Amino acid sequence: MTPTEPLLGGGAAQTAVRPPLPVKLVIAGGFGVGKTTAVGAISEIEPLTTEAAITEVAAGVDDLTHTPTKTTTTVAMDFGCLTIDPTLKLYLFGTPGQERFGFMWDDIVEGAVGGLVIVDTRRLDDCYAAVDYFEHRGLPFAVAVNAFDGKVQHSLDEIRWALDVSEGVPLVVFDARERGSVRDALLVVLELALARTGG
Repeated sequence: MTPTEPLLGGGAAQTAVRPPLPVKLVIAGGFGVGKTTAVGAISEIEPLTTEAAITEVAAGVDDLTHTPTKTTTTVAMDFGCLTIDPTLKLYLFGTPGQERFGFMWDDIVEGAVGGLVIVDTRRLDDCYAAVDYFEHRGLPFAVAVNAFDGKVQHSLDEIRWALDVSEGVPLVVFDARERGSVRDALLVVLELALARTGG
């Protein structure tokens, strides 16, 4: 049955439009890499965020060296959505970046078809945990290198080597502030997930 296939019965044919298929994607990565920014840039609804102020105690735990103007942090998740076309709608769940909130990841990732791991090349070590998580779960994922200040510190080949990810894991450069750039990165994950399922 197609999304607009007429329903039978009741005299005149009625046309039913199916709602778009819901697809869950996860946006993950280390602290301050741009997860909340990416969800906010792409979501067609006002994104749900669980931002809390960075206290003096938290500032002593979280490295603010490369994000000195950051005043809040995600403590549970971010949520947004994006309609790709009349048949497909993405539901986006952003994970918290700090290791101390890692216990929430299993619940956030449940039911997702794939993930986008955002990295900051100025501190690649902050994203190892996210890469390892998706590899161990066997969940398709792509790595999106956030171009802070419009540039990245290393080539994609160098980043792939440093992260030790296989050639089957797409690496893209994107800008978490730009809607079109975030969309393109998410479509890479969606295509990867569809290829995995044979869709």
